[in-house]
Amino acid sequence: MIRVRRVVVAAAFLLLGTLPAAAHGVKELEAELYKRDMFFQPVDRVAPAFALETADGRKVGLGDLRGKVVVLNFIYARCKEECPLQSNLLSSIQRQINLTPMRDLVEFVSIATDTEDAKPTAAIMRGYGVQHGFDPVNWLFLYGGPGSPRAGIDTAAAYGLKFVATKDGDQMHGVVTHVIDQAGHLRARFHGLKFDPVDLIMFVNALTNERPGTVDDDDAAPPATGAETSGAAGGGMPPLWFVILLAALPVGLTSAIITIRALRRPQG
Repeated sequence: MIRVRRVVVAAAFLLLGTLPAAAHGVKELEAELYKRDMFFQPVDRVAPAFALETADGRKVGLGDLRGKVVVLNFIYARCKEECPLQSNLLSSIQRQINLTPMRDLVEFVSIATDTEDAKPTAAIMRGYGVQHGFDPVNWLFLYGGPGSPRAGIDTAAAYGLKFVATKDGDQMHGVVTHVIDQAGHLRARFHGLKFDPVDLIMFVNALTNERPGTVDDDDAAPPATGAETSGAAGGGMPPLWFVILLAALPVGLTSAIITIRALRRPQG
């Protein structure tokens, strides 16, 4: 038993040793992520507004989410390739964030770009969250609704993401995850599926601690190394190291269980 405990403690220290150091403010963190994560793009502009619907007809606009950090993505709900992979990735990130006090400060939003009839699209949307593991406590799935078949695809275009219909009835598009701060400003894009999920969690956590400031109307230039911090709000959220530890806890527990089982397996 003593040996098992030592292995668990060693695995925990090994896990913590692989985590990146915490930055003190959003600008400093932007500079660090820009240096090490080629899929991270800092942005500094007002987020394009949208007014869409849930599958059950409830109207939701970006203004309704003011006060929360929004993790936004666009998907073709009928897609069978990149979109399900992005949804699985984001639901995994949501589960890690929801282990922390950030759960009540962050909203995940997926916007469907389907231009087909609203009724079958809504039917697909109703089962999508369960299929991909999203927690409805802080996740919304929106689309144009009846009478606005292009609202989703037009909103994606406003965010700089094109969805183009193909001859086989699919949509060709890029994969981007957008992060919007509490004041409705677009602050980052995480491109593709290969960005480090911990980087997105760290960035979201930094935004939850940030005091709202002013932004430019255009994308910000890449941050310079050693950029000054933008002071964090006092109180509220826990230290960044604590958030990272909670986010990584499921992985650590799984590794410990696997190690324990290997040690207990009969030798020979």
